[in-house]
Amino acid sequence: MSLSSQVAAAACALVTALASASAAHSADDGAITPQAQQLIRELDAMGVETKWIAGEHVYWESGLPTGVPETSPGKHTHCSAFVASAAKKLGVYILRPPEHGQKLLANAQNEWLAEEGANRGWRKLTDAREAQAAANRGVLVVASYHNHHDDKPGHIAIVRPGNKTPEQIAAEGPDVIQAGSVNATSISIKAGFAGHPAAWRDNEIAYYAHEVKF
Repeated sequence: MSLSSQVAAAACALVTALASASAAHSADDGAITPQAQQLIRELDAMGVETKWIAGEHVYWESGLPTGVPETSPGKHTHCSAFVASAAKKLGVYILRPPEHGQKLLANAQNEWLAEEGANRGWRKLTDAREAQAAANRGVLVVASYHNHHDDKPGHIAIVRPGNKTPEQIAAEGPDVIQAGSVNATSISIKAGFAGHPAAWRDNEIAYYAHEVKF
């Protein structure tokens, strides 16, 4: 091999090595993967800000009103129905109708994840930072809170892939997509769970992850 060919080959090898190192560094930094970008597109396409509206009687899967007047007391939010619908769309099972009705479903999902989730492919994560890292890889991650009172609703939301710093996550948590008192495609956990002050303040939110195959 000529000297010029050797130099070219060495340069090519160096570029390849640098690219590999850069990719590994990006993965370590929690870069949003193409699968995570697909996850964002799938979730955003569900139109949560205009469906699963609090105070309306809705079909759990579509989030559209049934036309039946809601006459019972309470805010009648639909966080758990939205999560169930999103999971079904992604080919993942989480407790949902008809196995459990929409009433107090978020509490029931919290219990189900802890007791049965592992048998259905869910794994518990240690904290909000691990939840963000998993979401950034394109894994379906839910943030789940059980109300202190069994007869009062809890809350559940889906962790959104994002580029928050560790400091931002420590201050307000990852962003989530949720239905609830406030429906949002992107809202911090601290704000999204504000209706349950103990959830974020007392670190009572549990995170669970499930692989997704598109």
